[in-house]
Amino acid sequence: MTDQDLCYLSACEALQRFSDRSLSPVELLQALIKQSERLEPQLNAFTQTYFEEAMDAARAAEQRYTQGQPIELLDGLCVAIKEDKGVAGKPTSAGSKVFSEGVAGSDALPVQKIRAAGGIIHSRTNVCEMGTAAITGSEMQRPTHNPWHPEYNSGGSSGGAAASLAAGTTTLANGSDYCGSIRVPAASCGVVGYKPPRGRNPVSPFFNLDWYDHDGPLARTVGDCALLQNAMSGQHPGDLFSLPDTAPLPLHYQGSLKGKTIGWSMDLGYVEVDPQVQANTRETLALLKELGAELVEIDLNWTEQCLQAFRDHGAAIFGAWVADYLPEHSHEMTDYARAYGATAEAVSGKAFMNSMAQEAYMWQQLAPVLQRCDALICPTLALPAVPLEHSPLDENFSINGKPVAADFGWLLTYPFNMLSPLPVISIPSGFAANGIPTGIQIIGRPYDDLSVFSIAGACEAARPWLNTADQRPRFS
Repeated sequence: MTDQDLCYLSACEALQRFSDRSLSPVELLQALIKQSERLEPQLNAFTQTYFEEAMDAARAAEQRYTQGQPIELLDGLCVAIKEDKGVAGKPTSAGSKVFSEGVAGSDALPVQKIRAAGGIIHSRTNVCEMGTAAITGSEMQRPTHNPWHPEYNSGGSSGGAAASLAAGTTTLANGSDYCGSIRVPAASCGVVGYKPPRGRNPVSPFFNLDWYDHDGPLARTVGDCALLQNAMSGQHPGDLFSLPDTAPLPLHYQGSLKGKTIGWSMDLGYVEVDPQVQANTRETLALLKELGAELVEIDLNWTEQCLQAFRDHGAAIFGAWVADYLPEHSHEMTDYARAYGATAEAVSGKAFMNSMAQEAYMWQQLAPVLQRCDALICPTLALPAVPLEHSPLDENFSINGKPVAADFGWLLTYPFNMLSPLPVISIPSGFAANGIPTGIQIIGRPYDDLSVFSIAGACEAARPWLNTADQRPRFS
């Protein structure tokens, strides 16, 4: 097995090989470091690397395996940590010059979970500024290239995480998801990303109080995503809303979907969707049918009011947080972060209340669907990816010749942050003509994590991806 093959080794297989001693954590980390040193100058997925510390941790893990000591869930695996999640003693800027001097006093709650499971933190991944856009890149750090086509953005805000997985510079990665920030880059980079139900994974305060905010895993396979999700989930005293442990998700999936009823919507009723995304979504629907699922096309009667409600909620909470920094730091901030902070000035208490009323309406329309169907399928994004230097403020942005909001109008992800108890996984659905991957979302009933993973795993078992050298991105 070559070094590059090791870089694309699944986490589950790596753990098995650590156990039978056909591979050591040190050997795997050495391969990841070589890949990173070769690709990072052009990819720009990492903001920081801790290779020396990681090597010490890998040697310690290797010793645990060789001496038959107790082994944790992720023992010896490298996990890239998103730049906006604090790592004790390390700079944590959230992609903003506002926090360029900041050093985390402690690990964020997701990082605590990953460390406790034996994960090795070897790098930090690039983001947008303060989580305010669906792209990756800021005044702090240039954009992260899409590994499949360098003229396109990796998506965001967890873009560095998804790009590093696709490029083979990490084995696992964490992310956070307020409007799709795990699923957006997962779709554009051809990997797997999971937004868990609210409370399933602990979130650091005070954004744990905002039901739109979720921390979750990214990986190259459904099984690896389940592995990291198992490590990140469970109750934590630091998060009032974190839920008790549940049965771990299975790490291996296969077989028939016979007996499953799956609803689908191409546009959620109001989103303009690129024809290539539509075609790949239909191919995946055809696969689901081949696997035995009954498919039902759904009309949700959702409208653009969904986007307005999302904007009003975000402006009242997230925008207000950004706005606090505008008086002193606006000259250091990106135009899109300044614009997002400014939205807090216009939103009213009435608008916030109306956003909750819209969420209630959305659930009234979706609840009967999920009573009838085991899951809902829709595209993750309305187009494969946006250009590398995409501006969320672009007034001339369009899809299919029709004007589309450049900030969030090309996403089909944020409605399921608004309906936060719903588990949502994004998996690859194919490739566009320019070589960029596309993705679909599988949305489950409230807190039914197992069903979405089972459907995703059945798709992957029938149509694997990123498993041979000729399926890997050009950057690799």
